[in-house]
Amino acid sequence: MKIALVIPTMDRGGAEKQVVLLAIGLKEAGHDVRVILLTRDGPRSEGLRRAGVPVILIGKRFKLDPTALARLKATLTEFAPEVVHTWLFAANSFGRVAAKWAGVPVIIASERCVDPWKTAWHFRIDRRLQRWSNAITTNSSGVKDFYVANGLDPEKFVVIPNGVELPPADSVQIDRAEVYQRLEIPEGRKLIFAVGRLWPQKRIRDLIWAGELLATARGDTTLVVFGDGPQRDELVRHRDAVSAPMHVRFAGQRDDIAELLSHADQFWNASEYEGQSNAVIEAMLANVPVIASDIPGNQDLVSDGETGWLFPVGDEAALVRLSMAAFNDPENAGRVASSARDRIQSEFTLQKMVQRHIELYQRLSSNV
Repeated sequence: MKIALVIPTMDRGGAEKQVVLLAIGLKEAGHDVRVILLTRDGPRSEGLRRAGVPVILIGKRFKLDPTALARLKATLTEFAPEVVHTWLFAANSFGRVAAKWAGVPVIIASERCVDPWKTAWHFRIDRRLQRWSNAITTNSSGVKDFYVANGLDPEKFVVIPNGVELPPADSVQIDRAEVYQRLEIPEGRKLIFAVGRLWPQKRIRDLIWAGELLATARGDTTLVVFGDGPQRDELVRHRDAVSAPMHVRFAGQRDDIAELLSHADQFWNASEYEGQSNAVIEAMLANVPVIASDIPGNQDLVSDGETGWLFPVGDEAALVRLSMAAFNDPENAGRVASSARDRIQSEFTLQKMVQRHIELYQRLSSNV
């Protein structure tokens, strides 16, 4: 099949990562796939180009750029795909219109997150364009429920969980001493990891407070926050005002998180809203106990007390209590982490994610 995946950027986001994994998987399965970037290129394109997946930049210059819509239509007309699959609001909007005008037989949108920032105007566009959509994919039931509550047709939605790459059997493992050295943390401290973009959705301030409370209570923990974003300078200043680098450390955007992750003693996620967190999935796969905010996207992954623990959004004290309990009962924490890893290995593999998309594309194509 000829398949076009349309997304605004190739920034280091969760949706972008899933598009890269899907595109490479589709190519490996023998399909002719192209990734079309509506607004700008980014670091995640490197993996696509290494795999030989064409990346096409449209270059939308402003919010309602009509020339971008024309260029996207021309690109789709030239490629003539059987399926166009758009991701995220801007690409869902421009992409579905361009695909319809280009006569594409199967048009699919993808909603990846609970989006409280959307206004009535955004939802009117979503409802109108669903008429041109053969399906709308999402990664969790929580995202589906959010959009259905805002007037979209539940029959349009197909839930396909995120996929995660299993580590190769011959992957090199680093030892704990090297982890401490890379992170510039004294040996012997308990390590808590958090991964995400540094902006309000992720509630990093809550993590800073919880990291300080836990370190003060125990005396041997360091929360390591991986990632970058528009709040970085503000959050570092906040950390310096209420905590200390030994208690809460910002590690920035790194390429070695996968090597470090299995050495974490716990993984925290405090997000106010999510679709389905790639970082939480990867932590569970790495056999790390996960403590996450009690929100729809996390609820699809974390069964409280069975595959991790959930705490109310914004309740730093509850997060610290759960963390203390897990440290004080390592046998139970190990059991929970093992159950989480088994679930990810059985239900959230990359192969299943790609195959579910292929089956969807084939089913919809056979119906047109």
